[in-house]
Amino acid sequence: MLTILAAILVFGILVTVHEFGHFITAKLTGMRVDEFAIGFGPKLYQQKDGDTLYSLRAIPLGGYNKIAGMDPDDPVTPDSFKSKSIPKRMLVILAGSLMNFLLPILLFSGIFFVQGMDKLVNEPVLGNVMLGMAADKAGLREGDKILSINGKPMQDWKEIVVTLRANGTKEVAIEAERQGVVKTYTMQPEYDNEARRALIGITPKFEKVEMSLVASVKEGVSYTKFIIISMVDGLSKIITGKAPAEVSGPLGVAQMAGQVAEKGLLPLMNFVAFLSINLGVINLLPLPALDGGHFVLLVLEALRGKPLGAKAMNNIQTVGVVLILALTIFSTVKDITR
Repeated sequence: MLTILAAILVFGILVTVHEFGHFITAKLTGMRVDEFAIGFGPKLYQQKDGDTLYSLRAIPLGGYNKIAGMDPDDPVTPDSFKSKSIPKRMLVILAGSLMNFLLPILLFSGIFFVQGMDKLVNEPVLGNVMLGMAADKAGLREGDKILSINGKPMQDWKEIVVTLRANGTKEVAIEAERQGVVKTYTMQPEYDNEARRALIGITPKFEKVEMSLVASVKEGVSYTKFIIISMVDGLSKIITGKAPAEVSGPLGVAQMAGQVAEKGLLPLMNFVAFLSINLGVINLLPLPALDGGHFVLLVLEALRGKPLGAKAMNNIQTVGVVLILALTIFSTVKDITR
């Protein structure tokens, strides 16, 4: 039950935020929105206010805005999508992903403000020793102070990282102090395919630092920017074949949401923030039926001086829908087999 409720909450927040971005910019630029829907399938609730029908539907895996003039066969009216300038249409298309980037800033800022931030203590002291890895097998423990590596004195944590990376998978001798007793531990680093480097399984110490509201917002912006860059870099590596493609569909995300929800509300909000960034980045890919694909078509229209024909637009949308359905089926099958 917790997994179901967590999944509904997670998908509901992500979809609502994304579609609200399209909705509010369409309204602000003078476009008529005939329907604003959260979810797909059978309607659970509907209410009309002005020109817009607000709908809540049974399957919370998506949503949509029915903006007048978005479909290729729709007539052109003064309040339709087609009648507006290309910059205004571009804004409406990009607004969903922009909202997906704004949400994490708000969530991360709130999390930092409420619980503070874990700040690295740049001392040669072990914060955690991962069970079953080389350092653990050799006997190193949390709180041990690293004095030297392969005879070279260590002054801070950054020096430890640089030295271990340079050492690679060669056997390493670490001199450490524990409660006044100095001992040398010899171990064999293990190459980690995901990290793409040799690891011995140690992490630094962190201390909790309280943050003001302004500092929390600054850190929220910085952290969101860091994750966006990391995700784009990860996608580029997947596309170029430098990293394996790990795909999770709705079932996988729902399962993870349930697991994270067991740890509390703040971890769940942290999870929502990460997924929101992921959704924003994916939607900007220049693929048919995604926002990035629509944006490319608008760029093409600006260069040509006229839009593509209705038949070409319909064909492009059909290809996009087929691709999304195929990816959804593929990722769902992988979720089930896992």
